[in-house]
Amino acid sequence: MFESTVLLAALLIFLGSFVQTAIGFGLAIVAAPLLFQLSPQYVPAPICIVALVISIINAFKLRSSVSIGGLKSAIIGRVPGSLLGGFLLTVVSGATLSLWLGIMVLIAVAISALPYRLKPTPKRMLIAGFMSGVMGTSSSIGGPPMALLMQHEEAAKLRGNLSAFFVITSLMSLFVLFFYGHFTIDHIMITLPLLPAALMGYGLANKVVHRIPQHSMRILALLLCLVSGLTAIIQGLAGF
Repeated sequence: MFESTVLLAALLIFLGSFVQTAIGFGLAIVAAPLLFQLSPQYVPAPICIVALVISIINAFKLRSSVSIGGLKSAIIGRVPGSLLGGFLLTVVSGATLSLWLGIMVLIAVAISALPYRLKPTPKRMLIAGFMSGVMGTSSSIGGPPMALLMQHEEAAKLRGNLSAFFVITSLMSLFVLFFYGHFTIDHIMITLPLLPAALMGYGLANKVVHRIPQHSMRILALLLCLVSGLTAIIQGLAGF
């Protein structure tokens, strides 16, 4: 039973890492809700660890496209958001958190489908960073607010800047989770078997992403997110 759980968790991480590397975000959106059903221990700290590793690799590869100065407001906003997200983990039940995960995923799907283009002004980046902190620390799903503002950027710039943002903010989230007792050595141990799957997802994405139309990748990611979010909502409602 334990081995099958790890294999399923690794498969979800593989898919999530593939999507994140291909489009710049999505690891937690794809993996978090179903991982939570396998074991609540997988959310949020292990996903934050995996996201940190993948983001470091992607940020280094796309470092010429990264503009840290443009991310400054979002990083500032992420700090209070992360603190609030950590507090939420201390006051909500498992069923509520599952429901929260599912709703966040569906919101992310809706946001990604919007035709309206928002310009990433400093004020909007500050707000997006705050919301990313709340969502990322409480549920590990911190990408959608930032992706909304940056989704119309050139592909390499989008992926590079999101990766750089996730490096910094994943470290923030892990620090807050440690403070609240939700990041321990046990979380590190259950994350280690998932890292090879994450690296394989990253490697495959880099090999095939240029052969797949961006529009097709976007549709695939949204479909995966939709199924994942609905599953989490159903499981959360069943737990009440």
